[in-house]
Amino acid sequence: MSQRILLTGANGFLGTHILAELLKAGFSVRSVVRSQSKADQLSRIFPTYASKMDFGIVPDMTIPGAFNQVVQANPPFTTVLHQASPFFFASISKNEDFLLPAIEGTTNLLKAVKEHAPEVKRVIYTSSCAAVLNFEAPIGTNPQKVYTDSDWNPVTYTQAIEGNKAIAYRASKKFAELAGWNFIQEEKPNFDFVSINPPMIYGPMHSPAATVAEINESNVRIYNNFINSTTDAELPPGGVHMYVDVRDLATAHVRAVTTKEAGSERIIVSSKAISSQEISDLLRSNFPELDKRTPVGKPGTISLPEGAYTVSNEKAKRMLGLTFRSDEECFVELGKQLLEIEKGSK
Repeated sequence: MSQRILLTGANGFLGTHILAELLKAGFSVRSVVRSQSKADQLSRIFPTYASKMDFGIVPDMTIPGAFNQVVQANPPFTTVLHQASPFFFASISKNEDFLLPAIEGTTNLLKAVKEHAPEVKRVIYTSSCAAVLNFEAPIGTNPQKVYTDSDWNPVTYTQAIEGNKAIAYRASKKFAELAGWNFIQEEKPNFDFVSINPPMIYGPMHSPAATVAEINESNVRIYNNFINSTTDAELPPGGVHMYVDVRDLATAHVRAVTTKEAGSERIIVSSKAISSQEISDLLRSNFPELDKRTPVGKPGTISLPEGAYTVSNEKAKRMLGLTFRSDEECFVELGKQLLEIEKGSK
């Protein structure tokens, strides 16, 4: 009998890739989504795995007890993957809308697992390098800063409430992850806790969006800044210049299910740095139709300051055995998909 896995946020950009990898690996998965329509959508995406899938509907994960029913199953779950968290800047009206769902959702899930799913041995939480990086520090330093799993974003809760949406989002990842670690320390449940911390997540969607308006938050940045642009436009700021391909990140989650030594670890899953200039060069060299659309910049250069920070992926490679796709595999495949979505939207 295959292991039973509970996966929250299963219909999202990362969630559908994780779900696909879990199903291919032979796991039986209950996907937790916010509505029946999203469950129906997943059923249509994965029709050949109907016998390995069921669903739990949790419209609001901030409500106490929201997960009490969905964590119960027969046969019982052995692992929970929690990666549902708000990341829709346009729909967020106040900073609490980032912070509370992330923090309370994580705490409510852990409480439900402890109280109603005693057979669960591991909870894997999708955090972020937003919980690791110091966004107030210079991007470039001498010597170069290398962030590791021991680093934490120094943002305070007050700064998160009073700051802009970007600060609130980053803080939501920090404080939700901290809530998880604190729960383990204080409640001492039967399960261990693993935190997966990726930087920017790019790469093709498992199921392409029907329209440009439905492209996920990180990929739409590539579309708006590099595809739906002009040759003389300025290259966009680098933002978080470290990235991981969504498919590699999904693999990391699945390996964390079965890698015993991952227990109680905080694991940064990052490929490498990439500058806006490098993304532009990749797209322009692979898609002739973008010759008049993608910013030119200064081809062949790297538009990052000298000594730009990096993050250590040593633990991900050593512990989870990860190898990472190349820049070409990530951004050329993404570019092709985005152009196809654009064409279908017109």
